[in-house]
Amino acid sequence: MKRIPVRIVTLLFLLTLPALFAVEKQYEAGKILDVQQKARTRTLYYLVNTPVTRDEPYYELTVQVKDIVYVAEYTPRHSADTLPDDWHTGTEIQLKADKRHLLVKRPGEAQADLVVVKHMPVASWKAPQHGRKIIQ
Repeated sequence: MKRIPVRIVTLLFLLTLPALFAVEKQYEAGKILDVQQKARTRTLYYLVNTPVTRDEPYYELTVQVKDIVYVAEYTPRHSADTLPDDWHTGTEIQLKADKRHLLVKRPGEAQADLVVVKHMPVASWKAPQHGRKIIQ
């Protein structure tokens, strides 16, 4: 009769063991190299074969983390929202870098989720060309 509880406890221990070794990534230091405001044109509906569209703004941020440069997109919740005031070229930020997302630490406990479009080594990154709208 004592063997059944021991087996159950052992089974539960073995099932929870992988969770004990799972470690959450720590924040890393990064630097914003470039910020650009862009817009996507979205078709809302058609009115007598004429598309009715609306521009949805988003921001493209280039962030350097160690020897890797990430190009990521930040889409505000509302089209009237702007980029956070502390995000401009040359700003040091704290972030967690994953394969497809950058989780940027905001004041307080909030995190901003940036979707990674591409990443490259620092040596292959080129500064933006003139003529594009750059936010400083």
